Amino acid sequence: MAPLNPLLYFHRAGWPFMAITACVAFLLFFVGGFVSFAAFVLAAWCFYFFRNPDRTTPARKGLVVSPADGRVVAVKDVIPETELGLGSAPRTRISIFLSIFNVHINRIPADGEIVLRRYRPGKFFNASLDKASVDNERMALVLKLDGGHPFEGTALGVVQIAGLIARRIVCDAQIEQKVKAGERYGLIRFGSRTDVYLPPGAKPLVSVGQTMIGGETVLSDLCSEESPRTGEVRP
Repeated sequence: MAPLNPLLYFHRAGWPFMAITACVAFLLFFVGGFVSFAAFVLAAWCFYFFRNPDRTTPARKGLVVSPADGRVVAVKDVIPETELGLGSAPRTRISIFLSIFNVHINRIPADGEIVLRRYRPGKFFNASLDKASVDNERMALVLKLDGGHPFEGTALGVVQIAGLIARRIVCDAQIEQKVKAGERYGLIRFGSRTDVYLPPGAKPLVSVGQTMIGGETVLSDLCSEESPRTGEVRP
């Protein structure tokens, strides 16, 4: 068995931040007091933020999985932004808010080929607000779906959206790249939102308030005719 490389548990985009905060914490250790404690807490949080755990993605045709950890803040039918090239037909948009304590790795939601990759600068409203889907800085991908299900050949959109604190979107996916559901493709620093635009007619299987696990939680089943699910808070 190959030796475990601890750096692989953290996203490479976080290595500089982890190194800097760790060095500062080490130097301030000799100062002592509150400053030393605060530096240690900041370094520990930085390591925690950039964690990059493996996930077990359900492998079955037609499943759309969550592209991020976080809480569902909206499930609504909208006409996609023109820049996404998804047409004018209403689609269900599932919006997931990532707090600064969530894993911030983004994962591909479904099997397919990337046919559009588009960045748009914008504002930095709180990512939990609905207007963040329209006004905030974002990186959008459109996938042409494959996998032998009724929606094969149709388009699905996934959008990384910066938040109030987030100022940096990392996207490693490229045009014409073949991708599988659950594969890592980027992250957003620090606190953000991820939107998924389902194909027209696809039904959501999650509701507002639910907690998502990126790469694992099923957002929609493209092979199912089940009605959209609803949820209620129970003690």
